[in-house]
Amino acid sequence: MLACVPALAESLYQENSYRPLAGDNKAFRVGDVVTVQVLENSSASTNADTTTRRKNGINADLTLSRNLPINGNLNIGGDFDGGGRTQRTSRLLAQLTVAVTEIMENGDLRLAGEQSLLVNGEKQNVKLEGRVRPLDISDGNVVISSRLSEARITYVGDGDLSDRQRRSWWRGVVDWVGF
Repeated sequence: MLACVPALAESLYQENSYRPLAGDNKAFRVGDVVTVQVLENSSASTNADTTTRRKNGINADLTLSRNLPINGNLNIGGDFDGGGRTQRTSRLLAQLTVAVTEIMENGDLRLAGEQSLLVNGEKQNVKLEGRVRPLDISDGNVVISSRLSEARITYVGDGDLSDRQRRSWWRGVVDWVGF
């Protein structure tokens, strides 16, 4: 009777999780993690100068027959001189570990992750999404943010200090009205 029951066995080799003993530790499947070193510098500067001048003149002389000359002048002029300057510099240095969320058809890895820090009562969030070629990941499973394509890096602070840097609502209304 026991001879009729088929034998069941599972292989010790699991294709979806197999790594050779001599292989590297780079991420290669969904759920693996990669450390991203965010080294971003940006700088922008804009200058604008505008000068506009306009001058119009109208002269009229009128003499009546009773020797009463009537003279009139109308001069219209306007000057506008304006300018502006904008300058912005930012620098972000961070290191965070994110997960592989998708393996694309060409083998690229889509990464996403978030890191939250609490510094002196201020909550700091760094969120990263992007796409990386497996070749750009180092042997230590680290990639530099400049090697990410379609990168979206968000760094936001929330707390008293961040609130003080934002303009108040009433200042926005006054600027909108034009004062």
